[in-house]
Amino acid sequence: MADEELEAIRRQRMAELQTKHADASNNQQGEEAKQRETEMRNSILAQVLDQSARARLSNLALVKPEKANAVENYLIQMARFGKLGGKITESGLIEILEKVSQQTEKKTTVTVSSSELSSMVDSVSVLSISRVSCALFLAGSSTDGG
Repeated sequence: MADEELEAIRRQRMAELQTKHADASNNQQGEEAKQRETEMRNSILAQVLDQSARARLSNLALVKPEKANAVENYLIQMARFGKLGGKITESGLIEILEKVSQQTEKKTTVTVSSSELSSMVDSVSVLSISRVSCALFLAGSSTDGG
């Protein structure tokens, strides 16, 4: 009986180890594929951007990674379709950044009803009156004490 239980435990442990090994292998393959994709992107960008443009794009990636990624994707797509006629300079990259900014610009619209506006004005008025009252009180108490 103890041998059977021990054998079952061994089989269970062996299955766990095999599962872990398979997961680690799949994870490693995923990381390798991601690394290859990153290397390919960097290679394409190195071919289409001059040094100053690469530096600007790297700086942008530090501040706004999503915007830098969008520009990289745009450049890679243009390169794949043969729409780039040579290396892009920093000024050319700036133009592309402006185009991407215009396309992805978020426009925020705030709509306030007249009742909400009236409530806001009343709140500001009360706050202003409270500040004036407090200032007068403090001014009066400082002259009373001295």
